[in-house]
Amino acid sequence: MAGPAFRAAAVRVRVPATSANLGPGFDAFGLALGLYDDLVVRVADSGLSVDIAGEGSDSLPRDERHLVVRAMRAAFDRLGGQPRGLEVVCANRIPHGRGLGSSSAAICAGIVAARAVTIGGAHALDDDALLALASELEGHPDNVAACLRGNFTVAWTAEDGARTIVLDPSDQVVPVVFVPATEVLTETARGLLPKTVPLADAAVNAGRAALLVEALTRRPELLLTATEDRLHQDYRASAMPDSAALVAALRAHGVPAVISGAGPTVLALTDEASAEKVLGLAGPGFAAHRLELDRAGACVLPLDV
Repeated sequence: MAGPAFRAAAVRVRVPATSANLGPGFDAFGLALGLYDDLVVRVADSGLSVDIAGEGSDSLPRDERHLVVRAMRAAFDRLGGQPRGLEVVCANRIPHGRGLGSSSAAICAGIVAARAVTIGGAHALDDDALLALASELEGHPDNVAACLRGNFTVAWTAEDGARTIVLDPSDQVVPVVFVPATEVLTETARGLLPKTVPLADAAVNAGRAALLVEALTRRPELLLTATEDRLHQDYRASAMPDSAALVAALRAHGVPAVISGAGPTVLALTDEASAEKVLGLAGPGFAAHRLELDRAGACVLPLDV
């Protein structure tokens, strides 16, 4: 059987940063943020060329080990075959190892680009299959769901793969991220979690997670209560004490704040009137950035945008 045919023209893919968990929604909730990595891919006659600008340009591999390339290879396998060669250009803006979904962004960019350069790719690998593959590669669906679909996502894994629903966060919500200079590996943060938690803490988290759906989509005034977590943040505090202290300080000021994903970035969910004041609460060691909510998720763009 003949393999797939590929487009001669290059394709450009843009993928957003994401924040997972959002406090109580451990391994389930994701929020897409207006900070982006761009990827340009062209099918070549032979070989592999990888160029990287921005985040990771001095440390990431420029061969088959690169996560974008590995994701593309996995997608091409699902699409029926590999191209003879690839030219890959990455423009990275999402900080690495900070809890803003950089690995999910790389995976999603790779598989979306592979589908885009394959003629008939959208039919061979539909959006549900794309999510399932991204979740397999990442190991869990929370970040990749938000990265692919945008907005606020609730993701889970069923017997037949990853699933998600997409909800529109309130226009009143203004995300502010506090990014420290140091990294914390996801594996390190996850390794600090206990195998069991007290039933009372699990019950609080279940209630807060349910409340957070309402708070983030329709009633932002409830976000401080809705972002309370007893399931993972306290256990991880020893790996990121400054971030844990910043979360506590922000919440003491009435600001809904959480550890973003596995950390160490802190995410605050504020509003237009309070955003500038919240930015000033960063303290030493953190770079504070106001971001927009991303509504589009991963998308293919014209090369000249």
